[in-house]
Amino acid sequence: MKLKEFLMNIVFLDRTGIPASHNIPRLSFPHTWTEYDRTLPEETFERSKDADIVVTSKVVFDRELLSRLPKLKLIAITATGTNNIDLDAAKDLGIAVKNVTGYSGVTVPEHVLGMIFSLKHSLIGYHRDQVTSDRWATCGQFCYTDYPITDVRGATLGVFGKGCLGTEVGRLAQLLGMNVLYAEHKGASHIREGYTEFETVLKQADIVTLHCPLTDTTKNLINAETLALMKQTAYLINTGRGPLVDEAVLLDALENGKIAGAALDVLVKEPPEKDNPLIQAAKRLPNLLITPHIAWASDSAVTTLVNKVAQNIEDFVAHGK
Repeated sequence: MKLKEFLMNIVFLDRTGIPASHNIPRLSFPHTWTEYDRTLPEETFERSKDADIVVTSKVVFDRELLSRLPKLKLIAITATGTNNIDLDAAKDLGIAVKNVTGYSGVTVPEHVLGMIFSLKHSLIGYHRDQVTSDRWATCGQFCYTDYPITDVRGATLGVFGKGCLGTEVGRLAQLLGMNVLYAEHKGASHIREGYTEFETVLKQADIVTLHCPLTDTTKNLINAETLALMKQTAYLINTGRGPLVDEAVLLDALENGKIAGAALDVLVKEPPEKDNPLIQAAKRLPNLLITPHIAWASDSAVTTLVNKVAQNIEDFVAHGK
C-alpha cells in the first residue's frame, strides 16, 4: 500500500527559516500540517514524536533522538546543508533525508559580487563614517577620500570550492576582468587541471571567497596559518559556512591590519549572540561587512526552494524513496 493512501502527519519545525512572503505549496495527498516558528533542542522530540514527515532547515537530529522517533519516515530539509542530521543514523533507521540543491545559483554569486565591490570601494566606511556622521557635510570640499578605493578589474580572485556556486562566481568575475584561481585541496599531492595549489592561491589572491562544504577537513580552513599567507591588501569573503573561518583569528587580523577587510554572510553560531565579537567590531570597523545569512534568499531563489521542498515530499510519498 502506498504512503499517499495514508493520512500523513507533517511537522515544520522552523518556519521562520523561510521568508514569510513564501509558503511551501499545498501538497496533493491527505495530510495534517503543523508548523512552528522555531524549535529549541528540548522541544524537538515532543514536536516530532508523532510526525511521519519533519520539515526543517537547521534543527538538529542526532542518533539518540532519531532512535526515539519510530514513526518518522522523512526529514525534508529546506536548505542544501544536511550537517544538522546524523545521516548514518537516519540510514540505519530507514529514515529518508532529502535536501534541496541548485536554488541559489544566481543570488549567492550576485551577493559575492556585491561584497567584492563594497570592500574594494570602501562603501561601508564611506557611508557610515563620512556621510551619516556628517563629516562630508562639514569637510569643506566636494569629495571626501578618506578610505582606499581599488579597482575590481585586474584583481585576482581566489575561489575555494569549485561547485556550482564557486564556478559561477568565477565566471562572473572573469567577465569583470578579474583573474580567477581555483584552489586545490589543502595538502593535495596532485594538482588537477584547472586548479592552483592551495597555498599559492592564498598568497596571490587579492580576494579570497569561500564556497566549500563544511567538513572535518574544512573546519577552520581560514585560521592563523592560512591568514598569514594572505596579502595585507587582500580581502576575505565567506558566504559558505560560518565554521570555515576561525572568527577570533579573523578579528585579530582585521584589527591589526593583517588583511585589508572581510565580508561575511555566515557566522559560526546563528543566530549570533548579541556580544559576538565580530558583530561588535563591525559597528566600528570600516572594513568589515556582515549580512545575516541572506545571500541565498532572493525572491526567485526562495520560490525555487519551496517548490523543490514540496516536490521532494511529493516524490517520497508517491514512491517511498
